Amino acid sequence: MGKSLTLSQGREYLAIPGPSVIPDRVLQAMHQPAPNIYAGALLDMTATLIPDLKRVARTGHSAAIYISNGHGAWEAALANVIAPGERVLVPATGRFGHGWGEMAAGLGAEVEVIDFGKSSPMDLSRVAETLRADAGHRIKAVLATHVDTSSSVRNDIAALRAAMDEAGHPALLMADCIASLGCDRFEMDAWGVDVAVTGCQKGLMVPPGVSFVFFNERAAEKRRSMPRVSRYWDWAPRSDPDEFYQFFGGTAPTHHLLGLRAALDMIHAEGIEHVWDRHERLAQAVWAACEAWGRDGGPLRLNVADRADRSHAVTALRLEAPNGTALRNWVQENLGLTLGIGLGMAAPTDPSWHGFFRLGHMGHVNGHMILGLLGGIEAGMNGLGIAHGAGALDAAARVIAGG
Repeated sequence: MGKSLTLSQGREYLAIPGPSVIPDRVLQAMHQPAPNIYAGALLDMTATLIPDLKRVARTGHSAAIYISNGHGAWEAALANVIAPGERVLVPATGRFGHGWGEMAAGLGAEVEVIDFGKSSPMDLSRVAETLRADAGHRIKAVLATHVDTSSSVRNDIAALRAAMDEAGHPALLMADCIASLGCDRFEMDAWGVDVAVTGCQKGLMVPPGVSFVFFNERAAEKRRSMPRVSRYWDWAPRSDPDEFYQFFGGTAPTHHLLGLRAALDMIHAEGIEHVWDRHERLAQAVWAACEAWGRDGGPLRLNVADRADRSHAVTALRLEAPNGTALRNWVQENLGLTLGIGLGMAAPTDPSWHGFFRLGHMGHVNGHMILGLLGGIEAGMNGLGIAHGAGALDAAARVIAGG
């Protein structure tokens, strides 16, 4: 009887690294008729979004809104500061670092990649060495991924800026914060970031479809020197519009804006420092459970060995193939729990692809949700007969309790 009985009824839990769990408050804010896009409440509300977005990014500089996913934010940022034929440096620590470089190549840039693998942060000495060797300053920007969503590697962006400064190189520092903004500590101005990009569907807790580019005066100066910038991607009118439609290059993403207003209200009511602390505590609970499962001969391994290099928003895991896929399928079918695929860790045609999966613990998540996620994984390993160490849930509970 146990094999045929599923317990997946009720509210499903999407525990993937984006889209994240959408708060009811955000859904309710979006559930209304289309507003007037020419005058009235929507225009007044949008004026409040820009300063509150900048509060989350910790910047006093400029922000632009795009109707796109994170890939669109990549292109928007590049289109404003990198001309065809110019060179960018990409210190990659996972699939999304390479992806941003590929986007730059598609716009005609020359791309130099330093591949640091899929489990370790960038080696800043190698980045600095490359920059020092660029005596002619052909490299115009360093495309750095704060948290790579595929590998869950978290890079030290402040230390990267220090390395760039020590090398005496004038390249722009561009940071991909798509997986980290509103989850991991990020300080755009204090860390010396020139351009930061993010999307709405992770720490900002809004359905996918809107992205953001933050830029300082150094980046704005580079924009002014560009031979041309696509009219749609140009951040100048979006960040300082004469007319409301210029915020968006056309019709506003009305209901995303309504949801974003509710999400930002939630973030600011909690306080960004507490948001960061909450994500750190919940991530530590996930790690404690995973480390316990990996003991006593259990095959489960965290992709990133050093805790200091792990994201507080997503955790990438290794499990002997085909158990990663089997576990994802089991918890989906039996519990209504969805885990993330092991994106970028192996080619989808490679049998080892089925040995990877990811946990998203970003945005609108709390202690009992994380304990439920971990309990579901343990149930799945028991149901599938996957060997694992004991005491994982106790270890996670102690972390959440502050012990």
